[in-house]
Amino acid sequence: MHNIGNDIVDLNLAKTQSNWQRKGFLEKQFTQKEQDEILSSENPFLKVWLFWSMKEAAYKCYTQKFKERFFAPQKFECTIISKDKGMVVFEENTFYTESISNALYTSTIAREKKEETVIFFAVGLASTIDLDLKIKLAAETGVSCKGIEKRKTTIGAPLFYYKEELLTTSCSISHHGNYGAYAYNIGSKF
Repeated sequence: MHNIGNDIVDLNLAKTQSNWQRKGFLEKQFTQKEQDEILSSENPFLKVWLFWSMKEAAYKCYTQKFKERFFAPQKFECTIISKDKGMVVFEENTFYTESISNALYTSTIAREKKEETVIFFAVGLASTIDLDLKIKLAAETGVSCKGIEKRKTTIGAPLFYYKEELLTTSCSISHHGNYGAYAYNIGSKF
């Protein structure tokens, strides 16, 4: 089973709720390399939230694998590979990321394997993201949407079942402000 994680940042909400320029913020959240990249960026605000999204997605992937929760964003180091691809390294673990950024949000999916092919990913309104995910799952698996149930693991990660049959082997859902995003792997039976 390959674990995945995702994160989304509503950029308009981030502008009003988070002052990334306040004293100590960058030092507590980002490595020196990341801070240098943020401060030399054409748009430091967007770079902050891209890195944050990458770190959160990698953290969610890590916690699904190792079943432990903690807060240590500075220990997850981001590297941009191309416009939409990156890597996040934490201890001995490397996570491969793919990000979407526009004027409204920044969203990232992280995976353990560089070339994962069975992941489904979507961004939508926060208020409908769970229903959107169930509709997509029903279409992919051929089961009734009404029978799909979300259950949380011991660390709070969602998994989806139809009756007692596991549909997703790994799933990550995130919400921030007006937006939500999800990513999942479906079981090998489907």
